[in-house]
Amino acid sequence: MSEETLPVTIDIDGWVCPLPLRDSPNIVMGHGGGGAMSGELIEHLFLPAFGAAADAQMGDSAIVEVNGARLAFSTDSFVVKPLEFPGGNIGDLAVNGTVNDLAMSGATPLVLSTAFILEEGTPLTEIQRVAHALGTAALAAGVKLVTGDTKVVDAGHGDGIFVNTTGIGVVPANVDVRPQRATPGDVVIVSGDLGVHGIAIMSCREGLEFGTTITSDTAPLNGLVAAMIATGADIHTMRDPTRGGLSATLNEIARTAGVGISLDERKLPVPPEVRDACGLLGLDPMYVANEGKLVAFVRPEDADKVLEAMRAHPRGSRAVAIGECVSDHPGIVVAKTALGGTRVVDLPAGEQLPRIC
Repeated sequence: MSEETLPVTIDIDGWVCPLPLRDSPNIVMGHGGGGAMSGELIEHLFLPAFGAAADAQMGDSAIVEVNGARLAFSTDSFVVKPLEFPGGNIGDLAVNGTVNDLAMSGATPLVLSTAFILEEGTPLTEIQRVAHALGTAALAAGVKLVTGDTKVVDAGHGDGIFVNTTGIGVVPANVDVRPQRATPGDVVIVSGDLGVHGIAIMSCREGLEFGTTITSDTAPLNGLVAAMIATGADIHTMRDPTRGGLSATLNEIARTAGVGISLDERKLPVPPEVRDACGLLGLDPMYVANEGKLVAFVRPEDADKVLEAMRAHPRGSRAVAIGECVSDHPGIVVAKTALGGTRVVDLPAGEQLPRIC
């Protein structure tokens, strides 16, 4: 610290863990990345502030019982930049993101709300394109848009269009899908190519060319999930690896369930164009966001029939088993490399590619 630098005083009363969140008195981009810093923000700021009003789980979706019915409830906000990208725009991303969060709890999504925060001066034609894409995506996913809100902020105090979607779905009585159910012996399955959305956003944002157009994988996964559940398999856990990519999702599951996860890096479905782009940009494909993929933990005796059902569906045609859940190294994800070694796949601190959803 130089003589001219004054120390920063931070009130840490009630804080319990000296990790990255304490190191900054202000919000940084990493707090929104879905990694360790996001978790610390929730655990050490929001949950204590909410007090007894908060449910300790605070996951991507919650299951609530109403008059005997099990309802899934989820909300998400979308701030992607740019608003339009190869394969979609913020409108269909907002629908698919919330539909998929509901589907990952085994629910059938039914209705969505939509809320728009619009910056003064944004062209109406741009807003119309986003709204049209949002409506088209809702029809494709089989959900109704039933309520919403619109706010406008001063020019220079927004970024064109921000969208929030909140959804409700119904969970069948015989379905119990949650991170806590991941069990040693479970087979870990991903539904298709990894890292596509994040690289599509980056290539568009930075004007990069990789010899081919990389298109976002944004898509609703409720139909694929329904096909998986219809097999009668005991699906323990499902998640869509969005912010923080596959790494963040698997680390969250491992820590929540208190299990280890062992991957075979050679089996990861990373398309060549994504691998090349990640090599150029110095990124690990396991940390890059997806918007139309899921990861599932299923009992080993059910793995083959689940894979067969997934591969028969257009959203899961490239599904593959990539590893297993183990009792060793609980809370830690490891990957066997192509060279025969093993590396720890840690939780990302923040976000390699900010503003990707």
